[in-house]
Amino acid sequence: MIMEFDELQKIWDTQNKQPLYVINEQALHNRIVAKKHQVIHIAVVTEWILIIANTASGAFVLQQNITGRRGLVFAYLLALWLLGTALYVLVNRIRRMREVQQFDRSLNGDLQHAVSTAGYQVRISRIMRWNTLPIAVLVLFGSWEGGQSLWFLGIVALFFTLVFFASGWEMGIYRTKMKELQVLQQKLQNDGL
Repeated sequence: MIMEFDELQKIWDTQNKQPLYVINEQALHNRIVAKKHQVIHIAVVTEWILIIANTASGAFVLQQNITGRRGLVFAYLLALWLLGTALYVLVNRIRRMREVQQFDRSLNGDLQHAVSTAGYQVRISRIMRWNTLPIAVLVLFGSWEGGQSLWFLGIVALFFTLVFFASGWEMGIYRTKMKELQVLQQKLQNDGL
């Protein structure tokens, strides 16, 4: 996190009459709070997207399999996996929200909260990236069990491959934001703020 010029205060060293620059702590705190809110917003949006998408997908697959002409074993497994994923994200959201109370409203407390939430976002992103693999396997086997053509299976496999790599790119963005916050935290600890 690079400090903007207006966040520095000019002070005079009385011994050698030279200007010195120091960090405006209130401006820094405001920046940290803004970063914290940004990280929390991303985590909340991610959680709700994962909860809603997995619940809706799992319910849809389950409904289609129940009302279909024949029940497909892999479709039932896929529905259970998707609903289980939604439950996992919901439980982790509840845990994350409970942890909020352990952070105070100081500069360091807000920064620790931002770092913690950014770390949580990276973990959830990593887990959901690897979650693509069992979902892909279940979709492919379910499609094969349902009699889909090899062309269709190839397109589905290509789609999940692209999703896997795109999710790695997304996780890299979250990891970069987390590292920026960790570097700032380390600098502030070294400076005694």
